[in-house]
Amino acid sequence: MEFFTIGVYNSTEDLFFNKLIDNNIDTFCDIRLRRGVRGSKYSFVNSNKLQEKLFRLGLKYEHCIELAPTNEIRDSQKNEDKINSQNKRDRQVLGETFIKEYKDKILDRFELKSFLEKLENSGSKKIVFFCVEENNNACHRSILSNEIEQKFNYKIKHL
Repeated sequence: MEFFTIGVYNSTEDLFFNKLIDNNIDTFCDIRLRRGVRGSKYSFVNSNKLQEKLFRLGLKYEHCIELAPTNEIRDSQKNEDKINSQNKRDRQVLGETFIKEYKDKILDRFELKSFLEKLENSGSKKIVFFCVEENNNACHRSILSNEIEQKFNYKIKHL
């Protein structure tokens, strides 16, 4: 199996879906808590539209809510952003508190090995983890990617 991550900010609909097609993605794992974005610019990644488009492209869709940060964890990052006068979309890295809480409260409790085995058994070969942030290092998918790389020796490509 091969693993990828993708964000949507600063992307167009065509560019976003072409990245999936060009990399032969077959399984799309949505790791957001809430599967919608405000406004029309990124409405193509709102859950219903996204799932319809992925279905037309022949991609499997999984909502992996167990890998989404809780509101409490998200609030810790919002507080840190506020302290640093940082806008969410301009953030380059996650705060230490967010990383620690995500690892402790999400990853340490998630059966990642079983999840990867389930993907493999379902025939998934090229899996992408999706959340909205453009920069992987400013998103929880970077923590998940690091865990997969360290524990299971997979390389992750960030689209």
